[in-house]
Amino acid sequence: MKELKRILVVAGAVAAVGIVLYVSSMSGTQPKTATRPVAPAITPSTSAPSPAVAPVPAVATPTAKFVGRASCIECHANEDSEWHNSHHDLAMQEPTVANVRGDFNNTSFTYHDVTTTFSRQGEEFHVRTDGPDGALHDYKVAYTFGVDPLQQYLIEFPGGRYQALNVCWDVRPKEQGGQRWFHLYPGENVKHDDILHWTGPYQNWNHMCAECHSTDVHKNYDATNDSFKTSWSELDVSCEACHGPASGHVEWAHRTGSSRNKSDPANATRGFLARLREEKPAMWIPDPKTGIAKRDFPRTSHAEAEMCARCHSRRGTFNEQVLPGRPLADTHRLALLEPTWYEVDGQLKDEVYEYGSFLQSRMYAAGVTCTDCHNPHTLKVAPGNNACLRCHDATKFDNKAHHYHEAGKGSACIACHMPTKTYMVVHARHDHSMRVPRPDLTVSLGTPNACNACHTDRTAQWAADEIDKRTAGKPKRPQFGEILSAGRRGLPQAGQLLVNLLGDSTQPAIVRATAADMLGGPGTTAALVTALNDSSPLVRAAAVGAVNSQNPTELVAWLGPLMNDSVRQVRMDAARKLATIPEATLTADQKVSRARAMDEYMAAQALDADRAEAHLNLGALGAQRGDAATAEREYLAAIRLSPHFPATYVNLGDLYRQLGREDDAVRVLREGLEKTPGSADVPHALGLALVRSGKVDESLPLLEKAATLAPDVTRYSYVYAVALETVGPPGRGIDVLKRAHERHTGDTDVLSALVSYCARAGKRDEAAVFLNKLAALRPDDPEVRTMMQQLKSEQK
Repeated sequence: MKELKRILVVAGAVAAVGIVLYVSSMSGTQPKTATRPVAPAITPSTSAPSPAVAPVPAVATPTAKFVGRASCIECHANEDSEWHNSHHDLAMQEPTVANVRGDFNNTSFTYHDVTTTFSRQGEEFHVRTDGPDGALHDYKVAYTFGVDPLQQYLIEFPGGRYQALNVCWDVRPKEQGGQRWFHLYPGENVKHDDILHWTGPYQNWNHMCAECHSTDVHKNYDATNDSFKTSWSELDVSCEACHGPASGHVEWAHRTGSSRNKSDPANATRGFLARLREEKPAMWIPDPKTGIAKRDFPRTSHAEAEMCARCHSRRGTFNEQVLPGRPLADTHRLALLEPTWYEVDGQLKDEVYEYGSFLQSRMYAAGVTCTDCHNPHTLKVAPGNNACLRCHDATKFDNKAHHYHEAGKGSACIACHMPTKTYMVVHARHDHSMRVPRPDLTVSLGTPNACNACHTDRTAQWAADEIDKRTAGKPKRPQFGEILSAGRRGLPQAGQLLVNLLGDSTQPAIVRATAADMLGGPGTTAALVTALNDSSPLVRAAAVGAVNSQNPTELVAWLGPLMNDSVRQVRMDAARKLATIPEATLTADQKVSRARAMDEYMAAQALDADRAEAHLNLGALGAQRGDAATAEREYLAAIRLSPHFPATYVNLGDLYRQLGREDDAVRVLREGLEKTPGSADVPHALGLALVRSGKVDESLPLLEKAATLAPDVTRYSYVYAVALETVGPPGRGIDVLKRAHERHTGDTDVLSALVSYCARAGKRDEAAVFLNKLAALRPDDPEVRTMMQQLKSEQK
């Protein structure tokens, strides 16, 4: 049966689309599903089992040591005074009467069917709430976490594990709705067996929170007994969290007389590993013509912004060393403008913090850095519009002719250019992309805009018309969101548009990296190979992930040099991409480079051995190397650590498929279906497994569920439609394919199926319409020409 063969072709290629590769365990992020070449055949390994996660190899550490804030106060009393009581100072504290903001006077809070009680026992603060087994237990507060606008409380568990309660105290004044207990997930019923429960992995302080709330944090996870010995040099975010270890600075500062001479190399950094600010302070010179100040010389360093980005970004950590002056990508993997995190035009969507947005801004491009606006110690900005008016002439910008509003909320610069989105129920955060409001993009792309955030009773079209009217129809600056939208929707012109965006050096690096990350189809290889030499490590790393070839020699020629890249993320990604290349294809130097970079990659996985993502990575690596024993062991370890993680079930099921263990594949995928009810990937994989077993009827509800849960994944709709046509009657899958085509007009597989099924159902006029669309996308395809001739003959 032709339709059944179609499904089986997809089922046989599940390794290509089912492997969800986590190149880094990104705190709080989700996986990126990527289409990859079919994995090599897997043979059961007879070698002795290797450790679940290899030990961290020795890494050269800076000679500077952390000395503590007390060593700084002698010379920096004013900075210390400013820092005192800042959010950094109060990021994590001992639970004393002075530090605890919540009401622990025998108060209670009910969330669905669980009542949590807060009380004091002498100087101790206690919570009675549901534990990991669902029963009520008494817990002692170990630390406070955060201070404004909410405060959380950490509970200690055996094995050095600390968990953050997701019943929090609203610190805001009562008149603003504060001074109350609330739950972080008010619209959900998060039970004890939910991945979002406070005792689960996403509320684990050691992995999710510690790095950014304390100084010199080392997670110190021991995989052999599933325990932590997490350490820090200072409990809060102190001086050295930003400036780096200061022993060299203290030694430099105490030199006297001839021992501190002009030729001393330590003078350049004042004894630190690097200076955060440029050696020569920039001056911002007003430009009377534009009303916008310009730097007197181009920015020469990104050290300050990238140091802030270690915490103020959506990122994953793969190295714990504090390395001021080094690129962020030496220690962290920054999230790109993916649909989970950002709107298609780059605006805030999920919780991405500030840096990824700031990189998109014209301010960043002009040389603005964090402390141009924020006091680095109090963290505050000047009140009202004053921070903006330092560089933007008030006579041009702080008036109704510019902002169209009377004095008040609507005239605030940040209201239009830095709108907020609220996270953690009460925490409103500003979008740091500092963009011009574009309601016209709301109309065309469905993205938010600042105008309608206030004018909720009006339409986006009204707002767009108003701006056109007030700007006399002045042409709008092209916006990359239109191109990324085309890429997400699979439009026919998307490939070339993304290639153009990648090659446009005037665009922000994070935008160009996102374009590279979306490429990989026919006709894009040359652009990706060029991007491998880009000046931005963000772009280079994205290009490494996207470029591909079935020719190992060609792939080595492209990626081999990047195994010696100056930035760790690029080195690791290149080595991981070449991990299965036969030794005979590499030169002696390349073998050494791959081994060294793979050691860094394995160290990154060892750092996150407490996370399912790391074991998934190692399982995928084992599978690609044909080491079934390692792959199975790592996937099972991932399931033990996080039973609610869908990607592992998909990969383990596919491993069993490749080994011919179809019964085990169905068993593990059924287990995954029970544990991950909101996943689309697991029901799709299980549906394919049932198809392989000849149970097409039984697969239909599962394939339908996948297509419904993930309507933007065209392949899921395609497979479901093929399955419907398999069991009949003819035409049953057409509506599913039409909906998929509306979302992804450039998907030729969907169009080809529509032509076939419409013709078979007797809808030859509709078949002709879809065939013409297919021919426009594939004008030189002989198969399409054959289809056109066949359809014409049938219409006669």
